[in-house]
Amino acid sequence: MNDTLYDAEHEAFRESVQAFYAKHVYPAYEQWEKDGQIDREVWREAGRAGLLGTDVPEEFGGGGMSDYRFNAIIGEEANRESTPGFGITLHNDVVAPYLTELTTDEQKKRWLPGFCSGDLVTAIAMTEPGTGSDLQGIRTTAKDDGDAFVLNGSKMFITNGILADLVLVVARTEQDAPGSKSLSLLVVERGMPGFERGRNLDKIGLKSQDTAELFFDNVRVPKENLLGERGRGFYHLMHNLPQERLTICVAAMGAIDGMIAHTLEYVKGRKAFGQPIGSFQNTRFELADMVTSAQVARSHLSAMITSHNAGELTAVDAAGAKAWFSRLQNQTADRCLQLHGGYGYMNEYPIARYFRDARVQSIYGGTNEIMREIVGRSLGL
Repeated sequence: MNDTLYDAEHEAFRESVQAFYAKHVYPAYEQWEKDGQIDREVWREAGRAGLLGTDVPEEFGGGGMSDYRFNAIIGEEANRESTPGFGITLHNDVVAPYLTELTTDEQKKRWLPGFCSGDLVTAIAMTEPGTGSDLQGIRTTAKDDGDAFVLNGSKMFITNGILADLVLVVARTEQDAPGSKSLSLLVVERGMPGFERGRNLDKIGLKSQDTAELFFDNVRVPKENLLGERGRGFYHLMHNLPQERLTICVAAMGAIDGMIAHTLEYVKGRKAFGQPIGSFQNTRFELADMVTSAQVARSHLSAMITSHNAGELTAVDAAGAKAWFSRLQNQTADRCLQLHGGYGYMNEYPIARYFRDARVQSIYGGTNEIMREIVGRSLGL
């Protein structure tokens, strides 16, 4: 089936993204997996290639293209060969809206040029050791102290945490207010006294992604680094979460397409009992089901992207889709690995990395259980 979502300019952009990944990401990725983080220079290469800040206004060095389809192309290609460890979608899709929609003119001039050039790597710090999907349970505090907030607390599982130069920190600034009205967003910059990074966490998958612990010990954050309105951090987060969850769906789609392509290639070449294993009925049926599921998923993803571009994608729709797409990704990874037999369990085969990297998709961005709870509540249950 033909996907009519993308125009010629989008496909031309896809070619440039594919060329960038072929030149700068794929050849180095295995080494990055061993190192536990990405080479810093690839961020600057991405900036030079025009892949950072595609929707940031051109006056700040961005692409000036307020069209999520460009983001989606990057997200698909970042996952087609299971190379999501380069946290470009976190930078572009999750952090960018905060820096374009909530910043003052002074903040835009201070941060956006480096954001687009790759000189400033970004992260967002919500999760804490004792707080995951329940944002109202955040315990990190930021007390008003004249011209600054004094930040204390810690964050956990922070993508780009080691390399990040700007970290958007969710902290409790209103000590006596209800949970939803107590949070604010503060931008912590590399080198601020009291801001320390802990371990680069050892994960099952996403080995090349620097996922870190962050610690804040009496960090004085200037009030000029308050992002958006004080006490409205929770609302700012809720406004941007649908795009984050849509991005997870895009990543799942890219990975699903890649897994199926690799598995088709494998079953055509691998022989058992004197014939290609792709000729066996079970193999054909399994792949037929996977291809059909991918086509259905692609249609729904296109509809969601169109809806999001029109400003109509709801939090409920994004939550339900996030749970469904991540589940399909994990199911596809399991089925494709099974078709590889014993070789699928070997790290030298791409399907092994797809399998490992897929597992976290149902956890971050809000666990799938929370996504189902959001949908369930919308039904009046």
